[in-house]
Amino acid sequence: MNEVIDLLKSHRSIRKFTDQAIPRDLLLELIRAGQSAATSSHVQAYSIIHVKNPENREKIAELASGQTYIATCSDFLVFCADMKRPTDSAERTGAEVVRGMTEQFLVASVDTALMAQNVVVAAESAGLGICYIGGIRNNPAEISELLKLPDHVFPVFGLCLGYPDQDPEVKPRLPVESILMEDYYREDEDSVNRFDDTMHTYYSERTGGNKDTNWSEQLSPLFNAKLRAHMRDFLKKRGFELK
Repeated sequence: MNEVIDLLKSHRSIRKFTDQAIPRDLLLELIRAGQSAATSSHVQAYSIIHVKNPENREKIAELASGQTYIATCSDFLVFCADMKRPTDSAERTGAEVVRGMTEQFLVASVDTALMAQNVVVAAESAGLGICYIGGIRNNPAEISELLKLPDHVFPVFGLCLGYPDQDPEVKPRLPVESILMEDYYREDEDSVNRFDDTMHTYYSERTGGNKDTNWSEQLSPLFNAKLRAHMRDFLKKRGFELK
């Protein structure tokens, strides 16, 4: 198609990085590229914590269930949904600001994700590898305290950045016909079944036959228990009351 589409379709998560540092000027350009993402009503409801302190990175790796590449990548960023800056700014104009609305939570979360994905695409276009770290939500209160996040700010995910020291295969995605629907929602169990076969082959070949599973089976741990049940109370304590 074109180079941009080819780049987007070649995404892999990288978990092994070389010792080469990302130049500061390049890192700043990646962040500027992130800022060019779409943002609801120009709110720009995000902040990024560049975690440089090695001890803090080790601690975050521990809090994120032992994901050691948090400590070994060139740069580690924590993307935060930030409703403090925009609401404080509006309040300074004399507005009677209402905080804690569900829509504010959604706007901040979506803004943060869009911004981060722009950073990721820019990074991969420059030959860097990335890995999103949703595991920081395993212990969001501890990480918020470590990063000194104020109320109305919460950590959405982390991002490892660095020069790749591995070359994994691109992981298959669901068939487009299973997610692209015309006019109305419809279920397509057949395409999901075919995808399960595809993923079973992928896992088997990647592990030399040591992983006997498929996509649907991999989902089971995510839905057979209350995943991160602490998040609702955590968000309320951070000022996202979901009113």
